[in-house]
Amino acid sequence: MLRRAVFGAGAGLVFLVLLGLGTWQVERRAWKLDLIARVDARVHAPPVPAPGAAAWPHVGPDDAYRHVRLSGTFLHDRETLVQAVTELGGGFWVLTPLRRPDGTVVLVNRGFVPGDRRDPATRAAGQVAGETAVTGLLRLTEPGGAFLRSNDPKDGRWYSRDVAAIAAARDLTDVAPYFVDADATSNPGGLPVGGLTVIAFPNNHLVYAITWYGMALMLAGAVIYLLRRGPGDRDAEAR
Repeated sequence: MLRRAVFGAGAGLVFLVLLGLGTWQVERRAWKLDLIARVDARVHAPPVPAPGAAAWPHVGPDDAYRHVRLSGTFLHDRETLVQAVTELGGGFWVLTPLRRPDGTVVLVNRGFVPGDRRDPATRAAGQVAGETAVTGLLRLTEPGGAFLRSNDPKDGRWYSRDVAAIAAARDLTDVAPYFVDADATSNPGGLPVGGLTVIAFPNNHLVYAITWYGMALMLAGAVIYLLRRGPGDRDAEAR
């Protein structure tokens, strides 16, 4: 009897853990669906002015993918190329500082260029001069680099859009703590190609929840079956 009690208690504990994991995934799914809905609302909302210097300390996750607009003058001589893989293939994001009328700077991801067009001289038409307006999505900085690849400012190798590191490497001051992905508005000469922001939030929580709940049910069924068998049944099978 003691062995059966210990077995039942252990199985019950595992059952509760499996139920807890399933319920956690259900809660995560609700959170993820809410996040997707909120981001979708920001993306498709009318553009609002990009946060100014007074608002920079408060920029956070709730601002990610906000539809914004801003204007200023591009500092093309300080652009930074960040390695990228897009639906157009491999190449680079072109991050160019935009100096606004108040003197502050926002890094703008103007879009994608293939590897053979990384030299600005090969896309001179796209180096627009003078006051220009940009509409796009506010993105949070990507510090450090990419998976297993750290940014190397000294050698000009960039794998993520790390705003602070890029600003330091390009000797920029009064830089916003975010960058803006330009929309699909065509640039002169066709490059860079904007509007390639990928917005994807994996949502497999329902599958995980079903898996955990299914394992809990199978465990419960197996335990009930074993506990309902009497000693005589086991002795008969042993013979």
